[in-house]
Parts: sequence; structure tokens; C-alpha cells
Amino acid sequence: MALSVISMFRQGHKYMNTWPMKKQLYAYFPECKVISATRLAITTMPPIAVVSCAMLLNTFGADYLPQTIAIGAFFLSLPLQGLLWLGHRSNQALPPALKNWYREIHSKLQQEGCSVHSFKSQPKYKELAALLKSAYEQLDQVFTRSWFD
Repeated sequence: MALSVISMFRQGHKYMNTWPMKKQLYAYFPECKVISATRLAITTMPPIAVVSCAMLLNTFGADYLPQTIAIGAFFLSLPLQGLLWLGHRSNQALPPALKNWYREIHSKLQQEGCSVHSFKSQPKYKELAALLKSAYEQLDQVFTRSWFD
């Protein structure tokens, strides 16, 4: 099923807000680094684009307007690239090793009586993100620490 670019941006933004940003996850998943870089780009790239365009126009004048627009568009596209990657990643199926880990975490949450979403036989990264987020919110640190030892 092909998704539109706008829906990929929305899913990327939702995935970015769902993924738990815990230091234990940085070593195992690139999401943490991509989310950090994307959040930084969302806040810094628009001002950088405006300043760089203003400096180019001030220095070189209107003769360099196409180059100025290209540089501004480049800086503005950086956060969008991160959101697009996150949107694509959220819809990918988990590899077999992560599927087993997903099952293990889901069963531990159910054993502890925590509220969890229904079990997915073919989970995707977005389901893993929601499960990890609920695990970090509802379980003690003793349980979550054992997953990364």
C-alpha cells in the first residue's frame, strides 16, 4: 500500500512522539538519534534558512536569487527528511529477533496487569514504540533494566 508523502510526514511525527527516548535504547535503535537530530532540525533549520538567504541576497544581490532559493529550500528540507524517514520506518515489519522481544515485553506487561494494546502477530516498529512507551511508563525500572543487560 503506497502512502502519500503528507501521510508519511504525519506518521513520522506521530512515531517521533511515541518512541521513548531512553538512554538504553540509543545503542540498539537508530530512531533515538534520528529523532534527536530531527527535533534539533525542526527548531534550528528555519532560522538558519532565513539568515543564510538574507546574507546571500545582501552580499550578492538579486542576481543570485535562484541559488538563494535552493540553499533556503535545502535547509528547510532537512527536518522533513527526518520525518519522512521516521514515517517510513514506523510502517516496516519487525525482524524476527525484534518480534520475539516484542512478544516477551507484551507478555511481561500482561503478567504485571498493565494495560496494553492487543497483540499483533506481524508487529511493525510503531507497535513496538507504543509497547516500549507503555512499558517505561507502567513498569518499574527493575523490569526495564533487565531487557538491556
